Amino acid sequence: MAVKPLTSRPLDLLYFIFFSIHIPNTILVDCQALYPRHLVPDGISNLPKMYIDLSNDPLIGPAMGYTTAPGAFVWFKSFLLLEGLFQLPVFFLGLRGLWTGSKSIYVLLLIYAASTATTVLPCLAVLLNTPLTTSEVAAADPSAITPSQRLLLLSSYIPFLLIPLLMTVDMAFRVLSLMRAGLAAQENVKRR
Repeated sequence: MAVKPLTSRPLDLLYFIFFSIHIPNTILVDCQALYPRHLVPDGISNLPKMYIDLSNDPLIGPAMGYTTAPGAFVWFKSFLLLEGLFQLPVFFLGLRGLWTGSKSIYVLLLIYAASTATTVLPCLAVLLNTPLTTSEVAAADPSAITPSQRLLLLSSYIPFLLIPLLMTVDMAFRVLSLMRAGLAAQENVKRR
């Protein structure tokens, strides 16, 4: 049976685009906190700094060592390690599996999605509990953000909760459907 094109599978297309967008962000921004600084070219090393200057991100700033004590958000740095060592390879495997319409990718995408949704939730809790202040104070105090910075941060973090959450539910139902089909086939074999 021929595989339906990706454009006729809307959720798979959404996940494909999501992974495609996530790869450069993971490599160029998020995982820089894990790289030895001398290995990162200047043009690329400025990307997180520009992002932090714009957003005052209370998670990326400490993880990169730009604000507060570098060890203050060790838990977040462990999430970045998970992103680099587990999620990044899954992005590539997911792209391939979604492109080819492979059902064997469903379990891995379910694990990825549940893990990601779980790790984004505490990040959102930090963003929602970061004190709000004026632009003048936020420029001098990296422990507070402006309302517009919070809106920017939420608009950049929430999709990384909602899409994996949708993927978790979707892949769980797909895996369940495959399991039911397998069990039904097994029962048919037993009856013969």
